Amino acid sequence: MAKNPATGKPVQRYLVGGAVRDSLLGYPFHERDWVVVGATPEQMLALGYQQVGKDFPVFLHPDTKEEHALARTERKSGKGYTGFSVYAAPDVTLEQDLLRRDLTINAIAQADDGSLVDPFHGADDLKQKILRHVSDAFAEDPLRVLRVARFYARYAHLGFTVAPQTKQLMQQLSSELDTLAAERVWQETAKALSEKTPQAYFDLLQQTGALQTLMPELAALWGVPQPPQWHPEVDTGVHTLMVLQQAALLSDRLDIRFAALVHDLGKGVTKPELWPAHHGHEHTGLPLIKQLCERLRVPNDCRDLALQVCEYHQIIHRARELKSSTVLKLFNAIDLWRKPQRLEAILLCCEADLRGRTGFEQAAYPQAEYLRQLASAALQVNAKTLLAQGLQGEQIKQGLERARLDAISTAKARDKTDTAP
Repeated sequence: MAKNPATGKPVQRYLVGGAVRDSLLGYPFHERDWVVVGATPEQMLALGYQQVGKDFPVFLHPDTKEEHALARTERKSGKGYTGFSVYAAPDVTLEQDLLRRDLTINAIAQADDGSLVDPFHGADDLKQKILRHVSDAFAEDPLRVLRVARFYARYAHLGFTVAPQTKQLMQQLSSELDTLAAERVWQETAKALSEKTPQAYFDLLQQTGALQTLMPELAALWGVPQPPQWHPEVDTGVHTLMVLQQAALLSDRLDIRFAALVHDLGKGVTKPELWPAHHGHEHTGLPLIKQLCERLRVPNDCRDLALQVCEYHQIIHRARELKSSTVLKLFNAIDLWRKPQRLEAILLCCEADLRGRTGFEQAAYPQAEYLRQLASAALQVNAKTLLAQGLQGEQIKQGLERARLDAISTAKARDKTDTAP
């Protein structure tokens, strides 16, 4: 790049952030971000870059469209994650820009010749698999609590840990977490849920007290016992994270993972004198899920699946004990006829629920295949056949109910014959 006419120094750009970090780790990455040192907005525009940043100067490369941000510093000027004053000018050095970053592993820059600029020893922390804050300025931004937890979810399976001093700073930030916008909380949470070990995100938030502030409905599960004959892990919070872990192994869908996470919220409001039983938790959990989803602006598809998994997972676990009429009520409740794919999502969550217990991680879940067979039989009932018989209006609805019930009963009888010794 050209020289800055005011300083006479060359304008330099450096690859920063995730691209440097993940390339050193041998981890896949999809975006490259750059920091530009010594430039002015006018120079960037003259070179054909398109400005997109409002709070601070960020530009898109004219050809690659990769983001190029001018080197900047940030100073705390108010409360919360938005209370910062930004200074971006040609005299800001690369080290000053890296100093404002959250973790040492994110504060490594790479020059065009491939050499690293690593003033805070992030490369060493990558080798030692440590998530460590760059400076005490970390405590100025409560959003960083969620970012560290998200990086933990991203790299926990590689053996990464969080430095004790960083955990302490995360705990100190708990009083400011309520300043975070709901959209930002959900954005970080959704990203964490999409990582390889999403349970690590919630585990770290629980350890640092952040979960109690942000998701008290979920935090209430820790310390609540379950019957040890069914739940050797006993603690409901531990069970919940085990279920999420199993859901992540079964599916990469965000709605399935979220539903697995919140399916047992009702156990958090069981009266202690009733422990370790939790009769009716599938119903007491519904208002808690609605409350959590409304507060965090959770997307409708995630909320709707979560509600259905919460309400029906106990019934599905007892699939072979159900009457044909009960199975039909279940299929009607989840709108199997218009959304047949919804059943599969619910079954995956229920399978994760079964496996999310100590010693059951590889357990079979025959209830899923059983209900798939009954659903397949019921879905073969065709309304056109009833129309051909001259039925109309309410008669068609009643006829469909009878025909679907018969199909389910026939499939149940066939299953008993097939599984008889």
